[in-house]
Amino acid sequence: MLKSNHHPNVEFQVLSNPEFLAEGTAINDLLKPDRILIGGDNDDKGKWAIEQLSSVYENWVDKSLIITTNTWSSELSKLTANAMLAQRISSINSISAICEASGADIQEVSKAIGFDSRIGSKFLQASIGFGGSCFQKDINNLIYLCENLNLKEVADYWHQVLVINDYQKKRFVDKIVKCLFNTLNNKKITLFGFAFKKNTGDTRESASINICKYLLDEGASITVLDPKVEYEQMIFELSNPQLNLPIEMVKRKVQLYSTDVIEACKGSHAIVICTEWDIFKTYDYKEIFEIMQKPAHVFDGRLILDHQHLTSIGYHVEAVGKKFDHTLK
Repeated sequence: MLKSNHHPNVEFQVLSNPEFLAEGTAINDLLKPDRILIGGDNDDKGKWAIEQLSSVYENWVDKSLIITTNTWSSELSKLTANAMLAQRISSINSISAICEASGADIQEVSKAIGFDSRIGSKFLQASIGFGGSCFQKDINNLIYLCENLNLKEVADYWHQVLVINDYQKKRFVDKIVKCLFNTLNNKKITLFGFAFKKNTGDTRESASINICKYLLDEGASITVLDPKVEYEQMIFELSNPQLNLPIEMVKRKVQLYSTDVIEACKGSHAIVICTEWDIFKTYDYKEIFEIMQKPAHVFDGRLILDHQHLTSIGYHVEAVGKKFDHTLK
């Protein structure tokens, strides 16, 4: 394109400058970045262009944090960063399945391995799976790149990260169905959270979307409680043709509340934690217990609640990566 629109004495250089901003902390990430990555051609003109962009960042970023590479390295670094973060989530989620089967506690396992300086503690929080617009998109881009480079085994490896992510959501719902006596028909389930993570109203690729789909397929009615997600956005996500959910049924069987936790939980058979909003930790779960159907269940998909306290109230509690003893004592 640049060559076809070439004008005398006018030259262009194309640089790669990927962003590494996390939703909810983007401004701070921009002002205090871990690194700045700039890729370009290795010839003199490319190096000059890289220096010009680098000089802009040097107004607030230490030069030691500015990494310069060729264009391919810069682009691949962006894909690989998100792919490896998603890989850590799928890895710890795969271990959470072992914990539930064996009696190990995923939070204890995460803490233990997180003390290893070679591993670190970040992105080792087991959950119902990752969401958002970046992780799945960038892994799919990496898979596409591998396939086009005839690296089938590498493509299969990264595809498995997505397989485990889907598996985690499905087996979480399977546990809900099993605990509710193998049927959700005409039962009300309250989802705490629809955004893909706390402190944002972004619902793209949210784990809650598939959780809702599986619950609706089982015949449940759903009430969603989320402080930032708009009703129209929730309906838009659940209307995705790939979910194969009739829009009339979705509108009839799914409700959304922003703040009224009592109304959202009234007559509900189970609470399902899908987003780690801090406000969910502050609710009076004893009061909520009184207005729910019995036995009242809590399924903690984000490991944010006090499970011992909930059990003492009378809840039947299940959580990702934990095996509970529900025998009568």
